Amino acid sequence: MARGKGDDGPHLVDRHVGRRVEARRKSLGYSQSQLGAALGLTFQQIQKYEKGANRISASKLWEIAQFFKVEIGYFFDGLTAGETGVAESDTVSFDHDYPVTRQSQEIARLAPRLSLSQQKVALALVRELAGERKDED
Repeated sequence: MARGKGDDGPHLVDRHVGRRVEARRKSLGYSQSQLGAALGLTFQQIQKYEKGANRISASKLWEIAQFFKVEIGYFFDGLTAGETGVAESDTVSFDHDYPVTRQSQEIARLAPRLSLSQQKVALALVRELAGERKDED
C-alpha cells in the first residue's frame, strides 16, 4: 500500500512520522526554516514531511534523527500494526490525531506541576471546553 487507499491522502505511517517530526521540532524550538537549513531543504519541504504529503526517505529520516538527537524509532513510537493497515481491520484511529501547537505543548509541560486535584479540575475544564463529557476517572 503506497499512500493509502485511493485518494484518502497521505499514508497513515507518513502522517504519524511527520507529526512526530513536527512535535520534536516544536519542542526543541526550531522553525521549519531552521530545520530545513540544517538538512539542506526548504521550509516547504519540511511542511510536506510534517503533513505526510511527502515521504521522508530513510537517509533523510536518519539525518533528522541525528539533528534531533533521537533514535530512528522515536518517529514510530505509538504506531501499531492495526493503525498501519497491516492487521485485518480497515478502521484506523490515532488517539493523537491533532495538530501540535505551542499552547498544547505548554499545557502538557505545566500539567505535572499541578497537584492531582488541580489536574482533575484542569482536565474537567478542558473536556468541557472541548465539548466532551466524561465521568470521574
